[in-house]
Amino acid sequence: MNVIEALNSRHSTRAFLPKPVGKEELLAVLEAAVRAPSWANSQPWEVFVAMGDTLESIKKGYKQKYADKAVAAPETPRPANWSEAAIRHQKQLHPDMVRDCGDVVEQFGALNQSMFNAPAVIYICMDKVLSEWSMYDIGAYAQSIMLAAIERGLSTVPAITLMLYPDVLRRELKIPDNLQLTIGIAIGYADKENKINSFISSRSPIDETVRFFE
Repeated sequence: MNVIEALNSRHSTRAFLPKPVGKEELLAVLEAAVRAPSWANSQPWEVFVAMGDTLESIKKGYKQKYADKAVAAPETPRPANWSEAAIRHQKQLHPDMVRDCGDVVEQFGALNQSMFNAPAVIYICMDKVLSEWSMYDIGAYAQSIMLAAIERGLSTVPAITLMLYPDVLRRELKIPDNLQLTIGIAIGYADKENKINSFISSRSPIDETVRFFE
């Protein structure tokens, strides 16, 4: 598989098989991802991988938070306002999911709350003293993880719902206070029988976002 094939193959998997992912497989993915670029080779990413009993404890903690209707407090910054283009894309998401998945789209909320039934979640953190530029580096690293996963036959989904309750994550993963949680990536083997995984979101024509000057 070449890079273009990997880019075209990557999509957000929203339902995983219960099959566990071996530590060796995850290490291979993370070893490949460290080739991501970073400002002055700062390599700001610090990674915590939740799996097995630890991930089950996190899911249990989240389940209790949902039951208590706890206020979500993701550490990933949210914009005060979305741009018009972003709002337009977001409005198209649900109709497109219904088009591709039919009634199965009704699973979406429950799957979000169950962390998509993923057997492992990769949480990426960075030191709080770093600037927004390091967040770009984290994005490059995260994409590298998701592309390397494809090479290993694994599927992924980055999701803010994985980040909703940082107090649970810090407790179970022993994340120190000096680190900021930036993103969580669920990883595992896709449930190919679940139609919700047949959805692949559309992309705008390239001429809407790219301008050439000669």
